[in-house]
Amino acid sequence: MKAAVLYKTGEPLVVEENIQIPSLNQGQVLVKVIYSGICRSQLMEARGHRGPDRHLPHLLGHEGAGEVIDTAKDVKKVTKGNHVVLTWIKGKGADCPGAVYTKGNAQINSGGVTTFSNYTVVSENRCVPIPKTIPLDVATLLGCAIPTGAGIVMNTVRPCRDSSLAIFGTGGIGLSAIMATKLYDCSIIIAVDIEDSKLQKAKELGATHLVNALEANPVEKIIAITDGKGVDYAIEAAGKAKVIEQAFQSVHNKGGLCVFAGHPASNERIQLDPFDLIQGKQIQGSWGGECNPDRDIPVLVNYYLEGKLPLEKLISRRYKLEEINQALIDLENHKIARAILKMN
Repeated sequence: MKAAVLYKTGEPLVVEENIQIPSLNQGQVLVKVIYSGICRSQLMEARGHRGPDRHLPHLLGHEGAGEVIDTAKDVKKVTKGNHVVLTWIKGKGADCPGAVYTKGNAQINSGGVTTFSNYTVVSENRCVPIPKTIPLDVATLLGCAIPTGAGIVMNTVRPCRDSSLAIFGTGGIGLSAIMATKLYDCSIIIAVDIEDSKLQKAKELGATHLVNALEANPVEKIIAITDGKGVDYAIEAAGKAKVIEQAFQSVHNKGGLCVFAGHPASNERIQLDPFDLIQGKQIQGSWGGECNPDRDIPVLVNYYLEGKLPLEKLISRRYKLEEINQALIDLENHKIARAILKMN
């Protein structure tokens, strides 16, 4: 197979060919990857911002879509020929250790799911079968961005009609959250970012107000938009400690809730005023939008097929696998919201 390999953090990935695919062990599935998403958490891992990496060299990528080529005999969840979403969020099925690939005499490690390759051996619980009526490029986003962003709205926040929300960071997760708010008839949806192009995309997908954090203090703007009160809910998807603090400050006293999905660098810490907590402001983290893949991905597929979630609008650009390092640079420089790799 062909795959992008991380040999050393902070250095470019190396696209290798003629990597030997291992035989399937119990609970494993061989998938031909058609598309892979490119997530900021994978950028952080490649750059070394997650701390020391004890598994080098290894494969990356944790959201994708493709076709099942083979399964171990004990696998029941999917069968050969199924179209599947590949996700880092664990669902039903066997939970297996990552496969070990080889190139010559060298070993290349992987986790329960990797997707920066044209084939991949994944754990059964990282596959979700999907109907062939949904395009695989769109389905790729169901592996991380959509279940996390939309999942925070659907599973964690569950806003009432006319609720007010602020979404900090309008990449794939933030834009997914904005789309999901339209399912709940929220009255105020404030998008916060530092890129005007992303803010315009947020407006297209349903944001009622836009705040460029380079041009104005986002907390002050949100307080002004909500007549001095603050929003009912803030969702942080920028992955920066300072932004988590701003999101928390933007919710109202007596029950306002901040949910953060972004994962700052391992050396970053957040600071909160304890008095804000005493006044009833709430904050919590989110693990993949509290998504149950086997329950939620079919629901999201139906919303897409019914025209309620225009997921295709999230895709900023398509790259070839050989362009993976340029894609990571573009993501790092805020040039793209959500990009995908096309393997063939």
